[in-house]
Amino acid sequence: QVQLVESGGGLVQPGGSLRLSCTTSGTTVDDEHIGWYRQAPGKEREGIACISRIEGRTYYVDSVKGRFSISRDNAKNTVYLQMDSLQPEDTAVYYCAIKPRGCAGRANRWGQGTQVTVSA
Repeated sequence: QVQLVESGGGLVQPGGSLRLSCTTSGTTVDDEHIGWYRQAPGKEREGIACISRIEGRTYYVDSVKGRFSISRDNAKNTVYLQMDSLQPEDTAVYYCAIKPRGCAGRANRWGQGTQVTVSA
């Protein structure tokens, strides 16, 4: 059974950094398209980054481009989201998910989420 587990969330001051981890079981990260999503209070869930299977091509939504970086460690079966220059509007629950039809497609398996709060 495929499972995803996020970790690394927490409270950070504006301008700070966090690194989220998404560890998978039942599959390998280099054989999946894996995306990061977030959902802020009162808002819809949005996809913010994705890394493609095998080639590891990366994609970002404009609001995080240049500040966030997605990567993976095949040996640890983990995908990371490095978040720098965090702002209060980045406050949200962050999820990783598997996207079976590519980074442009929908996700069908989700982790439980990890809370990120950016506040002074």
